Amino acid sequence: MASASENGPSPAPEKKEFRRQKPKPENRDESELLTVPDGWKEPAFAKEDNPRGLLEESSFATLFPKYREAYLKECWPLVQKALNEHHINATLDLIEGSMTVCTTKKTFDPYIIIRARDLIKLLARSVSFEQAVRILQDDVACDIIKIGSLVRNKERFVKRRQRLIGPKGSTLKALELLTNCYIMVQGNTVSAIGPFSGLKEVRKVVLDTMKNIHPIYNIKTLMIKRELAKDSELRSQSWERFLPQFKHKNVNKRKEPKKKTIKKEYTPFPPPQPESQIDKELASGEYFLKANQKKRQKMEAIKAKQAEALSKRQEERNKAFIPPKEKPVAKPKQASSETKIDVATIKEKVKKAKNKKLGALTAEEVKLKMEADEKKKKKKK
Repeated sequence: MASASENGPSPAPEKKEFRRQKPKPENRDESELLTVPDGWKEPAFAKEDNPRGLLEESSFATLFPKYREAYLKECWPLVQKALNEHHINATLDLIEGSMTVCTTKKTFDPYIIIRARDLIKLLARSVSFEQAVRILQDDVACDIIKIGSLVRNKERFVKRRQRLIGPKGSTLKALELLTNCYIMVQGNTVSAIGPFSGLKEVRKVVLDTMKNIHPIYNIKTLMIKRELAKDSELRSQSWERFLPQFKHKNVNKRKEPKKKTIKKEYTPFPPPQPESQIDKELASGEYFLKANQKKRQKMEAIKAKQAEALSKRQEERNKAFIPPKEKPVAKPKQASSETKIDVATIKEKVKKAKNKKLGALTAEEVKLKMEADEKKKKKKK
């Protein structure tokens, strides 16, 4: 038994893990790996890549507002023509107010139905057909940003949305040029069509604007980034040192309380014990007085208070008998003897007034009237 326990069951042999050694990457410059060569495009998805087509039919539907009905009715033949090129069926239901896209047996591209869905979504959000049809291209994407729930107050929401558009649409135009995207602000949504890098910047600017950050700050940053991207040396470096750092001017001030409680200075010693009535009497000497002396002292204090109250009451009564202060009588001003009256000028004015008839013209007015009559006669000749 001892020999069996000593030997015991032999432990299982450890399995050695044979892992494939990964090939070491070639010593290449990281900047070359990160940058995409100019003019490179991803190869398009052709029919040869999926010759058998799709197994099941897929469809998407979206509703549109009443005011878009007339425009969609006009441009719907163009929508059907653009989607038929990719073997997608499109139907417009004016009764329900919906648009539907679905695949067919000839559809070979599995992602084209997603692009068709985005097309009808953009058309429902007031994007024109000329811009919305670009979504069917491989290098173009779209983003519909919902901004309605970002601001609670309706007036504040309208102000911030107008700030995004800018005066005469200048801010929106600048953003479109910097991001290479088409942007449409309609109601509670912002629709953007363009490359992925541009859509990322558009979403950031729109959300920041709704958070009360003016779009001009982000536009300045985008302009600097655009200039830095042109430099091949700075392409692989950090751009934080070049980008502006904007500080918030409006600091939220803490509301001060009406009643300010001043804290007392901390002392390790306990507060002094308050004096009792006996201590006060001992300090003033009343403790050692007799009962009749205390009574007399108390009565004197009461009489003194009564006398003081009586004198105050008497003063209040006497105020009614005090006559009010009279204002000093203003003496009439004597006419100054310096101002002399010119009698001769007054006589001349009186003579002129007698000779003049009521409603008669002055000498100057008569001359002007005669000149005007002469001019009229010359014109008639």
